[in-house]
Amino acid sequence: MSDKIMAVYNRAPVVFERGEGAWLYTADGDAYLDCVAGIATNGLGHANPILIAALTEQAGKIWHLSNIFRIPGQEELAQRLTANSFADVVFFGNSGSEAIECALKTARKFHAANGQPERIDVIGFAGSFHGRTYAAVNASGNAAYIEGFGPRLPGYVQLGLDDMDAIAAAIARPTTAALIVEPVQGEGGARALSGEWLAEVRRRCTEAGVLLIYDEVQSGMGRTGKLFAHQWFPGTEPDIMAVAKALGGGFPVGACLATAEAAKGMIFGAHGSTFGGNPLAMAVAIAAFDEIARPDTLAHAAALAEDLSRGLRDIAGRYGDVIVDVRGKGLLIGVKLVTNNRDFMAAARDQRLLVAGGGDNCVRLLPPLNMTQDDAAEALRRFEATCAAVRATQPKAA
Repeated sequence: MSDKIMAVYNRAPVVFERGEGAWLYTADGDAYLDCVAGIATNGLGHANPILIAALTEQAGKIWHLSNIFRIPGQEELAQRLTANSFADVVFFGNSGSEAIECALKTARKFHAANGQPERIDVIGFAGSFHGRTYAAVNASGNAAYIEGFGPRLPGYVQLGLDDMDAIAAAIARPTTAALIVEPVQGEGGARALSGEWLAEVRRRCTEAGVLLIYDEVQSGMGRTGKLFAHQWFPGTEPDIMAVAKALGGGFPVGACLATAEAAKGMIFGAHGSTFGGNPLAMAVAIAAFDEIARPDTLAHAAALAEDLSRGLRDIAGRYGDVIVDVRGKGLLIGVKLVTNNRDFMAAARDQRLLVAGGGDNCVRLLPPLNMTQDDAAEALRRFEATCAAVRATQPKAA
């Protein structure tokens, strides 16, 4: 590996040349079944012909324009997003971190516009992950991500998801601006929050005038069988939501969605982006959205998730010495392990299966939404073979 690249990644020792659907191929033709999907980003698989066509057509027209001009693709995609969600308005960026930054700024600006600039506190949670920019890591629940970068930013509060008394007290404080949470934690170990939890927090935020922010960067865009994960629980809609990853089907696109009321402070000059919402990104994202939002795509994802989860639970029953728990929601599946998750990921690569890591010693399966049933069955076979290989390396009890 090149020493000219910052050493911030612990890269796996494999190089891929091309992809097709749920498969990745090395230069010598070795095939790997991809249940990472760019970490829930390639929602329609590799080299999807619908996305290729949209990209190719737009590439021959205009790639980039400044946001000082109207970009019709932004208006088209914003219409689709708002028509299918709680939101009234959208800001486009290039990543999940940018969407989170916009969400946090929107929340604080809301209170400033209401004459309450003292309301800056943002409640976050242990195990959460909201991105790598400075505000995003301060909102996240992993202290390791801010070590060495100077003092914490003011106004960020970390709580446990299971301590509703502390959550209620924090929401009620007069300096609280917003609460940010992932309806299904991704990096934190694929923990799915219940409808009761989301409803309780929604109610308390409304009563206190606190804005509720959902981070659906990983759980959104069909991954749970609904367009957005919180839509499984009507009445829990947020005021602001961050979306990215599968929104562009692999092309860098992020979006911050908000109600008109929540976005009241985001006036001219309050925020911006050079590349956000560029014509090339919008063309691909529109094509991705239209394909993902189809009822049959969402139904297939939900059915596929049930098959994979059931199969993994069956494997867990046979490999209790390797697997602790199967969790998550939809195609954001977490498997908590006895063995070290990084060792398990390496063993899975030996079986030509790619899985992602996660907190709480989990591995995650994040396959494309349109993975075939045959590929899903093959993923289960390779996952069980990995469990067998891991078991064979464990020391025998005396």
